Amino acid sequence: MAEAILGGLYQSGHPHTHLRFSEPLQERLDFMKSKYPEVMGVTDNATVVDGANIIILAVKPQVLKTVIQDLASSLHSNPTALIISIAAGIETGAMLRWINADYSVPLIRIMPNTPALIGEGAVGLFANENVTQAQKELTERLLGSVSKALSWVESEGLIDSVTGVSGSGPAYFFLIMEAMQNAGVAAGLTAEDAKSLTLQTCLGAARMAQNSDDDLVTLRRKVTSPKGTTEAGIKAMEAANVRQIMFDTVMAATNRSKELAKDLGN
Repeated sequence: MAEAILGGLYQSGHPHTHLRFSEPLQERLDFMKSKYPEVMGVTDNATVVDGANIIILAVKPQVLKTVIQDLASSLHSNPTALIISIAAGIETGAMLRWINADYSVPLIRIMPNTPALIGEGAVGLFANENVTQAQKELTERLLGSVSKALSWVESEGLIDSVTGVSGSGPAYFFLIMEAMQNAGVAAGLTAEDAKSLTLQTCLGAARMAQNSDDDLVTLRRKVTSPKGTTEAGIKAMEAANVRQIMFDTVMAATNRSKELAKDLGN
């Protein structure tokens, strides 16, 4: 995800010399420096933080505490910097404790998703009370290079809900598409044709939903003729309790995000 954001900024015309990144693995660092030759890349986090206007913490939640505590003195030396965290489940309160600053830290939590890698991401955002409107707008411009949908939430707990819907959502659709492709093969199609038809159908349906003034219920009803083939398929899905399956799926991911906050926020 860090590279998705960096790559999006790099391709969108953001001044390359204004970008920096740190990467602890030398092989990966060499690759990134060759791919983004005008961007400064180092192995030391403190070097990246020094003098930065925006600091994006794009690390796994399990290591965020160590990263922040190691950077605390560097962050204290740069009190006006906006800090953005991508780490799932870690609340702003925990991060502020780890920073242990004697000033008001502007801090934003975001929950992006993997389609950001191709500029088609969806992201939820929460800002603490220290974030200015100008910093929010700057964050939107930065993330707009990799995301098509940006949603600010008023309550930090709703970031867990964003995780359950869009953060983890791409994997739900990959599974649905996998099952749809397999069903097409079982119905007699080649694997190649079943995959091609499945992917384009999902993409086309999403584009129709984005471009239509109709809500999702109306769109579904418009293509479901009485006693037709689509109605037969929809009835099979309803009989299999697809609505409850999706409800349970989103709630499970949402609750796991909350559990991460308890497990890793100390």
